[in-house]
Amino acid sequence: MKKGVLLINMGSPDSPQEEDVKRYLREFLMDPLVLDYPYLFRKTLVELFILPKRTSKSAAAYKKIWWTEGSPLVVISKRLQKKLFQKTQIPIALGMRYGNPSIHSAIKELHGQGVKEILVLPLYPQYTLSTIWSAADKAMQIQKKHFKDIKLTFLNSFYKHPDYIRVLADRINGKLPAEYDKLLFSYHGIPERHDRKATRKAKQYKNSQFETYRNQCIETTELVRQELGLPEGKLDVAFQSRMEMDSWIKPYTDDTLKNYPKEGVKKVVVISPSFVADCLETLYEVSEQGKEIFDSNGGEYFGYIKCLNDNEEWVKVLTKWIKGWELKDIEIV
Repeated sequence: MKKGVLLINMGSPDSPQEEDVKRYLREFLMDPLVLDYPYLFRKTLVELFILPKRTSKSAAAYKKIWWTEGSPLVVISKRLQKKLFQKTQIPIALGMRYGNPSIHSAIKELHGQGVKEILVLPLYPQYTLSTIWSAADKAMQIQKKHFKDIKLTFLNSFYKHPDYIRVLADRINGKLPAEYDKLLFSYHGIPERHDRKATRKAKQYKNSQFETYRNQCIETTELVRQELGLPEGKLDVAFQSRMEMDSWIKPYTDDTLKNYPKEGVKKVVVISPSFVADCLETLYEVSEQGKEIFDSNGGEYFGYIKCLNDNEEWVKVLTKWIKGWELKDIEIV
């Protein structure tokens, strides 16, 4: 069977204008794996409380990080797609879980090229309800409804894969200043109940390899620390992007950065390993807002290390995995 690859990333509004941002936020927040409440309550919450408050703020933030070519996340993902096709010479399509290009359009593109077996590669290192689970669920829904003649296989989460750890460590190596107090690994935040739900689901499927999201993040950090040979006290883990209405996993990135200076941490470098492509969370929430919080509380140096993006070493890793799948030489689910 002719094979192809579907890359899935989170997504972005079509533009930083409020109308497009509201449409994107609505699709994102109405995903029952993101806001896991009953439909009517979720709809009321989103339409009457979240969107009226969040749309203008998000649009203003997107305008600050928007590139001439478009959304940084989409532009970077398309660059990655192009480089992977050049390396593998097999059909590769890009779909966003929310927004455009859609997962449906990506599978349709591959189907039109005669592809009958697709490797679905969600571009999230760690497994959560709202990332890999949601992306895989959406792809399977579309396949069952519209493309029954196509077989989907999925790459496992790669948060502790030696190739990923090595390339992440390489990204950090050489970016650290001669003197710094902390290297902060700032991961995307999730509600605590999402971890509990994912744990129950893993037990239901008797997945003994499953780790909670928090533990996945801690393991990624520790493996990178070992790869770089850094002292244990040099690294911290925190979580960003929370909503006030829920209890989210801690510690929080903003609180950590606020408290650092009074704890004697005056020089900090931050990286966001739950993303492989820079986006609103990394370019605005971390590198701009995070820096402002740290500096305003007495910090002296704030450095941000960019995501893997379309870095050549990352392209080589994904190429290896894709070719390994073609040879049935990598673990799939």
